[in-house]
Amino acid sequence: MDLESVTDELYELRPQDFTAARNERAAAARKEGNSDLAHQIKDLRRPTLSAWAGNLLVRRRPQKAQSLISLGEGLRQAHRNLDGEQLRELGRRQHAVVGALAREARQLAQAAGQPISDEAQQEIEATLHAVLADPQAAQEWATGHLARPLSPPIGFTEAVRTAVPQRKPPARPAGRKQEPRREQEQQEREQEQEQEKHRKVDQARKDARAAEEEAHTLEAEKKQTAAEKERAEDALKEAEERASALARELKDAQQQRQATRNSAREARDRAQAADRAAGAARRKAQRAAEAAERLAAERP
Repeated sequence: MDLESVTDELYELRPQDFTAARNERAAAARKEGNSDLAHQIKDLRRPTLSAWAGNLLVRRRPQKAQSLISLGEGLRQAHRNLDGEQLRELGRRQHAVVGALAREARQLAQAAGQPISDEAQQEIEATLHAVLADPQAAQEWATGHLARPLSPPIGFTEAVRTAVPQRKPPARPAGRKQEPRREQEQQEREQEQEQEKHRKVDQARKDARAAEEEAHTLEAEKKQTAAEKERAEDALKEAEERASALARELKDAQQQRQATRNSAREARDRAQAADRAAGAARRKAQRAAEAAERLAAERP
C-alpha cells in the first residue's frame, strides 16, 4: 500500500463512497504499522460532485484532456503576445471545447450512476476555464485528484472573448494640447476596484462551496459514526443477553448439582440404615438359632 495508489483508487470512487473507503484504507495502513501513511490517507478530502466529474474526464478521456491543456498553452501565449486575432480564434475554440467537455463529464458521471446538476456542470466549466488560464491549475487537474472545483483568474475569459489587436493612438492635430489623463486614471481605478470586487465575490463563493462540502463530509462521517455506534450497541446488547442466558444456565446447573448431591446423600443414608437393619436382623436370627439349640439340648 502506498499513498499514490490509494489516492488514485479513492478519487475514482463516487463522492458518497469516498469517506468510508478512505477510513478503511487508513485503518489498514495503521494496522500494518504505517501511521504516517494512515495520517496522509486520512487527510485526503472527499471531492465535490463537480470535482469528481472533472477527475473522471481526465481518467476516461486523457487525449481530450491533453488537447484542452494544449489549447490553454496557446491561449496564454497569445494573451502574453497581445495577439488579438489569434486570441479571438482560440477564444471561439475555448468556449466550444469547454462546453463539449463539460457535457461529456456530465455524461460520464451519469453513466457511473451519479447525476450532475446544472450548478455542478457550471462548476465543471469553471474548472476547465481555469485549466486554460492557469498552468498550475492545469497541472493540478491533470492528476485526476481534484477535491474542489477550480476558478479561472478574474477577467481572463472575458479578455480572451473580447480581445482586439493593439492599435496605435491617432495622431493629434499640431498645436493642440494633450488632453488631461484624469478621466483615464479614474476609469483605471474604477476598473481595478471592479476587478477586486469580482475577486472577493469569487473567493467568497469558493469559501462557501468549500464550507458546504466540508459540512457534507462531516455529516457523512457523523452518519457513519452513528451507524458504527448502533452496531456496537447491538453487539453489546447481544453479548449481554448471551451473558444473562449463560448466567441462568449456570444457576440452573448449580441448583441441579445441589439437588443431585442431596439425592445422593439421602440414598447413602438409606443404604446405611438398610445395612444396619440387615445386620441387626442377622444378629437377631443368630441369637434365635442359638436359643433353639440350647432348648433342644435340655430335653430328656
